[in-house]
Amino acid sequence: LNQPASSAPNPEVDDEIVVGGRPISVRRYVEADVGMKFPKTSLTEKIFAQPWPEEYPFPPRAFQRQDESDDGDFYSMPRFVYHIDEGAVRALTNYYKENIPAGSSVLDICSSWVSHYPEDFPKTMSRISGTGMNALELEANRQLSDFKPRNLNIDPKLPYEDASFDVVTCVVSVDYLVKPLEVFREVNRVLKPGGKFILSQSNRCFPTKAIAMWLGMDDIQHCLVIGAYFHYAGGFEPAEAFDVSPQGPRTNDPLFIVQATRQS
Repeated sequence: LNQPASSAPNPEVDDEIVVGGRPISVRRYVEADVGMKFPKTSLTEKIFAQPWPEEYPFPPRAFQRQDESDDGDFYSMPRFVYHIDEGAVRALTNYYKENIPAGSSVLDICSSWVSHYPEDFPKTMSRISGTGMNALELEANRQLSDFKPRNLNIDPKLPYEDASFDVVTCVVSVDYLVKPLEVFREVNRVLKPGGKFILSQSNRCFPTKAIAMWLGMDDIQHCLVIGAYFHYAGGFEPAEAFDVSPQGPRTNDPLFIVQATRQS
């Protein structure tokens, strides 16, 4: 008997990217209704209710790492993989879809071969720029209109003019920054007044490259640290935090958003 074709969407596709003139086969998540739900729970009052200490609370040792060797060596080989699972990827894409207006100029820092934006963003956004450690990964990122490789742990200065972007994003990478205040101040500089810095965070990392204090903290404490970066960097409105962890099949990784708006 002939069996009817399945109408269930395929959440992954085999794809081919060209890197350095060579084709490479990859597996890519595609936008599809796969039965997941994307709730959004505010954590702002729970996390940021207490006043901040007058002095920056994180000593230099908090930013030490197990592996202090050159980050350029660690990231020299491109990794064409996802660093969060399918559910977290879809939750992040959904969040961007609901919170980044059409026509925005967007910068993705600490970027890679995927930025997790909705598929139509290259057409609906005025510009999507990217910085990241690996030039080959950035070259393979089809959503970027332009890119400039940067190691922000060596030089936190972003290679863009003042007030260039409406939105800056950073996906599961803030835990690797050893000079977070300098980076956050640079993001503030390149954001337009009223522009937004959106950071997403899960519970995965390269532990040898994550900063020391991160490894001993839970998800809520991670959000608190990011909020502290916003506060002590200056120039931002008070941070907001959300639990946007997905629900449904293939949803294992949590996902949290911490964001703040550049003061006008």
